[in-house]
Amino acid sequence: MSKLMHRGWVRIVPALGLVALLVAACSPQPRFHGYAPEDEALAEIEIGVDTRDTVAERIGRPTTSGLMEGSGWYYVQSDWVQEAWRAPVEIDRQVVAITFDENDRVRNIERFGIEDGQVVALSRRVTDPGPTAWTVLRRLFGNLGRIAPGLFD
Repeated sequence: MSKLMHRGWVRIVPALGLVALLVAACSPQPRFHGYAPEDEALAEIEIGVDTRDTVAERIGRPTTSGLMEGSGWYYVQSDWVQEAWRAPVEIDRQVVAITFDENDRVRNIERFGIEDGQVVALSRRVTDPGPTAWTVLRRLFGNLGRIAPGLFD
């Protein structure tokens, strides 16, 4: 092999490696968050028979539950994909809601997908920051012009 041919390979191999690295960096990166039980596992739960404890044994406890005591359990799973520098995009979401009656027995099992979701407008309450908006220096300098001459008598 001649020196001229050897030099060509020395330049081409790193360039090909760099191209392969750039292509791999731009490929979609999937991310999976949370857990939602499969339909086969949910089919083992009997409505009106199973309790919170038996549900926990069969499919595990959820990471999210209702805000009120005795309300339902919610299993949430989200699948995301990120391409290169772009922000991640949610491609699938599954929410399994298991509600219980007053005796802690399963009342209902529902599955919701990303297509069932809807935007919820949250109410924002803005409170006035009050006197904390004024810094100490601003208060001192703001009072300089308010000094009455009668104070020094």
